[in-house]
Amino acid sequence: MVSSPHYLATQAGVDILRKGGTALDAAIAVAAVLAVVYPQMCSIGGDNFWLAHEAATGALHGINASGRSGEKATLGYFAQKGLAAIPLRGPLAACTVPGVVSGWDAAHALSRLWGSQLSLADLLQEAIDLAAEGFAVTPSLAFWLHEDCKKDSTGYRELQRLPGFARTFLPTGSPARAGERMRLPDLAATLSLIAQEGPRSFYEGDLAQRMTSWLQANGGLLTARDFAEHQAETVEPLRVRYRGLEACNLPPNTQGVASLSILNILEHMDVASLGEGSADHIHAVVEATKLAFAERDAHVTDPDFAEIPVEYMLSPAHGRDLAGRIDMRRALAPNAPLEPKGDTCWFGVVDAVGNAVSAIQSIFHDFGAGIVAGDTGVLLQNRGSFFSLDAGHINALAPLKRTMHTLNPPMLRKDGKPWLVYGTMGGEGQPQTQAAIVTRMVDFGLSPHDAVAAPRWLYGRSWGLPANNLRIEGRFAPQVAASLRQRGHDVQLTGGYSDLMGHAGAILRDQGTGVLYGATDPRSDGLAAGY
Repeated sequence: MVSSPHYLATQAGVDILRKGGTALDAAIAVAAVLAVVYPQMCSIGGDNFWLAHEAATGALHGINASGRSGEKATLGYFAQKGLAAIPLRGPLAACTVPGVVSGWDAAHALSRLWGSQLSLADLLQEAIDLAAEGFAVTPSLAFWLHEDCKKDSTGYRELQRLPGFARTFLPTGSPARAGERMRLPDLAATLSLIAQEGPRSFYEGDLAQRMTSWLQANGGLLTARDFAEHQAETVEPLRVRYRGLEACNLPPNTQGVASLSILNILEHMDVASLGEGSADHIHAVVEATKLAFAERDAHVTDPDFAEIPVEYMLSPAHGRDLAGRIDMRRALAPNAPLEPKGDTCWFGVVDAVGNAVSAIQSIFHDFGAGIVAGDTGVLLQNRGSFFSLDAGHINALAPLKRTMHTLNPPMLRKDGKPWLVYGTMGGEGQPQTQAAIVTRMVDFGLSPHDAVAAPRWLYGRSWGLPANNLRIEGRFAPQVAASLRQRGHDVQLTGGYSDLMGHAGAILRDQGTGVLYGATDPRSDGLAAGY
């Protein structure tokens, strides 16, 4: 079974499963297609993270494929340019090496250890064909193309002014409408090259040289050496207990510790007594989120640059202490916002023998840095713009550093086997939506579909929104908003199915029968499918 936010990506994954591929094989095919058909959310110029359960051994594997900043990316460089922050768009925003292709490489190497006989070229073929022959523009892609080509006095939108964007995504001069065909021939050629010459060709050789030469010529910082030295890393996943289940995620530089911290706090509260979708339910999760985010913002960065007290942060005693600070009648003061955005793709796969993958891939903001590297078709991420230029900040820019990453791929295991593969896009919304899905399924007994489709909430300033408030979808009962306001929450209503809430998905595995139940988000262009 495959769940992803785009139906073509899901179909590609299912096709690989039919050919005998592992869950990792299928996930790579999904990731590659998403990098073609969902460019507003992810690209081969971005990063990805992988959490994989190996059925044969019960082992849990983590892959961190986020890129480091370039060796020339220093605080002094930006100070000399008179900049108080790293630009959100353009070549300077693309100051971290894209890790996506290295993540595919690491995932494929692990899949071969699981017995896969499929080549990386096999897994990339559908993405290559879609890029070369074209695909139908979805409503989501059409929306973001129109949104990001609007007049904008701040310089954040109007991406058509940036190098390579119009040539790649606006070949007729205007944003495509839903249903129209989009072709990406340059990207097809690059993916074909990776399939033929191997994933290291993205980081070394002619392709890497073309990308870095273009960046240098257009005022960027990344060099051929930065690309050549990049490698994905294997990492030991983090774990906490929640209602007898094992909640798993990835360690820093991801915010997986925050996602697990929320569950570690809620473990010491009687969530099931609160009523699903009630003001009490939302309040409890939001307050746990505030406490978890405060610790994340104080500690989480590249662990090569700081000691991070992860064991303490996720200890049962600390979770109990934080739960004791929650007043069910009064909201805690808002945290100082980090303002991360959330243009990301989560996807999950479970195969016939019980291997399971939770993975997430992103370019940070919608269309990332907004630049396409020369004739490569590679849309580059702006993840490096999340670094602070304040030398005293935990996430301060430094050469060869990985920024704190909002991406985090969760999984719940029962008795050492996958029970729920789930996740979402959405920046600060990721830990919150993960908690919503878990509490709805574990504490309230909802199905995967009902848990994903149910009305959601979003605390904070994700998506670059101006206010640090609590947004709830309009499908909640009116008394829910009223009760939350009485407790001190600054509540704003959104539409019934708001894109602000992200695009989630889930796959539940019945451990008694082996039956899989998949769900995808009605807010997305997605599909959950199996065979």
